Amino acid sequence: MSSPSGTAPRDRSTESTASTASTASAASAPSAPSAESPASGPTGPVPRLGLADTARLAARVLAPTVAQGAIARRPRVVGLAERLDLDARAVATVQDLHRRYGDGPVRLPLPVRRFAFVLSPRDVHRVLGESPEPFALANREKQGALGQFQPHGVLVSHGRERAQRRAVNESVLDTPNPVHRLAGDVVARVREEARGVAEEAARSGHLDWATYSTGWRRAFRRVVLGDAARDDEDLQGDLDALRYRANWSYLLPRSRTRRDRVRRRLEQYLERAEPGSLAGLLAQTVGGDSLVDPVDQIPQWLFAFDPAGMAGIRALALLAADADELARVRGEMPADLDTPQELRRLRAAVLESVRLWPTTPMILRETTRDVAWPTGRLAADTAVLVYAPFFHRDDEALAVAHRFTPELWTGEGHDGTAGDAATDWPLVPFSEGPGVCPGQNLVLLTTSTFLATLLEHHDHALEHPASLDPDRVPGVVSPFRVRFRTSPR
Repeated sequence: MSSPSGTAPRDRSTESTASTASTASAASAPSAPSAESPASGPTGPVPRLGLADTARLAARVLAPTVAQGAIARRPRVVGLAERLDLDARAVATVQDLHRRYGDGPVRLPLPVRRFAFVLSPRDVHRVLGESPEPFALANREKQGALGQFQPHGVLVSHGRERAQRRAVNESVLDTPNPVHRLAGDVVARVREEARGVAEEAARSGHLDWATYSTGWRRAFRRVVLGDAARDDEDLQGDLDALRYRANWSYLLPRSRTRRDRVRRRLEQYLERAEPGSLAGLLAQTVGGDSLVDPVDQIPQWLFAFDPAGMAGIRALALLAADADELARVRGEMPADLDTPQELRRLRAAVLESVRLWPTTPMILRETTRDVAWPTGRLAADTAVLVYAPFFHRDDEALAVAHRFTPELWTGEGHDGTAGDAATDWPLVPFSEGPGVCPGQNLVLLTTSTFLATLLEHHDHALEHPASLDPDRVPGVVSPFRVRFRTSPR
């Protein structure tokens, strides 16, 4: 797939031998100084934000991001963020800091813990491209959060453990391929649940988050664990509870009783190894290597599919607000949706949904040693923060910042960039580099299939947000409040 400018995609290689062919490739960035190179600039630390600016950043960017829920979204807080357009205010705050402090990164003068905030596109590519060394993905806050329900998952691993776990994840998730090798089973299950959602919405006359998410969760439980998990609400409830605890990272003790209950249930599904499920494929893939812990890889897949549902319903809202793009999507949809295929325009709509409203707004890394920058050095054990909404929505550099622009991902070309944004601007809805989401293609396959099925025989007129303008998309749209008026076509 072409990058936004039509240039060659960035290299998204991984630690394992499997290559990652990302659907949404960012264009090649200018080379950055290597962490291995001797410093050619200042030898002191990188610049530090003033206390007043640190307070502004904490109040307008960090606090709203944490309050909405890093691991499990809090519907009431996200609704408040929508009403106050808090993410747009956060982006404006970072824009102001970037104008005054330059490309950075900048240190935050916070007690106890060292933090640095990335302000330039070049540094985003560097930090994500030079992971996991010297920018470890197993950041301390991430370990505290994900340790609640997947203490041996790939995202909280480093070194040899991470390499082996990542390789297993890439193998099972079929990372490089737009159409997964189990796509026949995946598409059949997703289509069945999506038809049920469409029919229920048509009977009631409305499609909302409750109806959408119920069908979506049934679909992804079947994809991950098999048909036997379709109605396993007990497992889902326990996992949800652990994820809400994970929002507090290491500030809350681990709920070992609930965690053990989830693990025992997942072990049963792994032992069952239902054909056509990811659990079945995982059972075939992992041998007796204790470094991998196959059971602990599954919670991440279930976790990741949940925000994918949020991206899906917001993509449907964008399409409902853009009649021309919806017509193009319908024109692309084949008569036979039961045959697995890459639905290019629908995938692009989902990618745009995640660009406009990142499901992982704060990307975290941690320095494993002192790292040299042209402006100074970052000390080891510094948490490095990349605020994705700033880079996705910086209208001072990206002309399409607030516009629904699926062409960013289809390679058709557009007139939406400013300056050199087309060649070096980081659009990272699924991250990039060695830490790029290994399930990106599978997520796009399932969400696009789900949406195609909803659109196949039904129309969905947007009721909320009623004023959604595809040429000026707001900073926040709560998926929990999206609502459509549904009718048969």
